[in-house]
Amino acid sequence: MAGSDSVYTASLAALFLLTPPTYISLRFLQAPYGKHHRPGWGPTIPAALAWFLMESPTLWLTLFLFPRGRHSADPRAIALISPYLLHYFHRTVLYPVRLLRHGRFGAPCPVLVAALAFGFNCLNAYVQARTVSHYYDYAADEWFWWRFAAGLVIFVAGMRMNVAADAVLVGLKSGGGGYKIPRGGWFEAVSCPNYLGEIVEWLGWAVMAWSWAGVGFLLYTCANLVPRARASHVWYLEKFKGKYPKNRRAVIPYLY
Repeated sequence: MAGSDSVYTASLAALFLLTPPTYISLRFLQAPYGKHHRPGWGPTIPAALAWFLMESPTLWLTLFLFPRGRHSADPRAIALISPYLLHYFHRTVLYPVRLLRHGRFGAPCPVLVAALAFGFNCLNAYVQARTVSHYYDYAADEWFWWRFAAGLVIFVAGMRMNVAADAVLVGLKSGGGGYKIPRGGWFEAVSCPNYLGEIVEWLGWAVMAWSWAGVGFLLYTCANLVPRARASHVWYLEKFKGKYPKNRRAVIPYLY
């Protein structure tokens, strides 16, 4: 049991330790997938397949670990893990299917990038699943349902934003003709509402989970997505020079 505890502690610490170097590196070097794809990163696979493979640990590893936790039968733990699984069912299964239904395999994704994402998702799925089902006793938290309700509202709002933005981006490319300026909804405020939506989702998760694991995941999400949103914003400005809406920010409306 002590060995299991030490693995969990080290994994939770790794989640925090990975955050600063991730943010710093992505300020200068963007992961070469999507609109930032470029040669020189080794063999590639279609984006739809990459999304399925690299996000899959969030489903199969969570479903493997969760029932083995001492609090896995607690309705609070079950309620809490449900939105987490809902997000990743969409990202792992529904999003790649949507790409294929629109006749898009997506820009090639380097195997190296997919492998790194796969590794992170293994780490994070382990930390989140073990926290919720084993290491945090939500039955002893008298404020749990209040925080769960508040966090769930935030989470659902973020997921709606994320899914809607993804639908717009996928639809823009389905007719061919290359990249276009996305418009409508949150795209009128920021260049990357898909990233903003995901940040809001994991803010809601952090409120619901009320744990260091939830905070660590939120911080890592920001470290990963905020620099990428900034790079995508700059990419749009250069791609559509003189035509791109000047009032848009990268990821935080009116601020950044």
